[in-house]
Amino acid sequence: MSTPEPRISIVIPVYNEEAILHAAVVDLVDRLSTLDWPYELILAENGSRDRTVEIAEGLAERFDQVHTFSFGQPNYGGALKQGILRARGEFVICDEIDLCDTDFYVRAMALLETNEADFVVGSKAMHGASDERPFVRRVATKVINGMLRISLGFRGTDTHGLKAFRRAAVVDVARSCLVDKDLFASELVIRAERGGVRLVEIPVRVLEKRQPAIHLFRRVPNVLRNMARLIYAIRIQG
Repeated sequence: MSTPEPRISIVIPVYNEEAILHAAVVDLVDRLSTLDWPYELILAENGSRDRTVEIAEGLAERFDQVHTFSFGQPNYGGALKQGILRARGEFVICDEIDLCDTDFYVRAMALLETNEADFVVGSKAMHGASDERPFVRRVATKVINGMLRISLGFRGTDTHGLKAFRRAAVVDVARSCLVDKDLFASELVIRAERGGVRLVEIPVRVLEKRQPAIHLFRRVPNVLRNMARLIYAIRIQG
């Protein structure tokens, strides 16, 4: 059975998610059915070593709206960027498999469809948000956002996590991003902000369904290297 051309593309990077992938996608598809949106769900697999690829392919066979591709290496930012570039919808929503926050989808789409914004960021750090992650992860978010404000003049409260945007307004920004892995999402938001894209933050509740696929302290060296790359890319390369 053919499906209508998607108006909304939902992009979710997945890495070693065999424990929750099937249940999360089935639940998300079920909740989206009540919204009556023509959509596609893009699972951007990146370098998994478990059954994630097999499960994602099975979901794509079961649901016409679900598509999947493999980026080929563990690279969250690279997979997210590729998913955005593959998206066909007028609007793109970037989500996390352990969140699947359809309440954010509805609130963000209301702002986009009424032309109040071109880019909506779901902030877990602004007033009214509820960040229920472990203390160390909350502190790490504050540190990274502080570094972005000091080094690059970032004016918001969060860059990583839930996002929704008008594809035409942001796709060239995504294409121009030079940093991948952990900080692609930060570069996307900061370049959009600096480029005059109408960006709005809304508070979200973050309650993760599982431990992060990569331990926080193992990510620190890569985050610091990519932070230096990000500062160079924006300040020097432009």
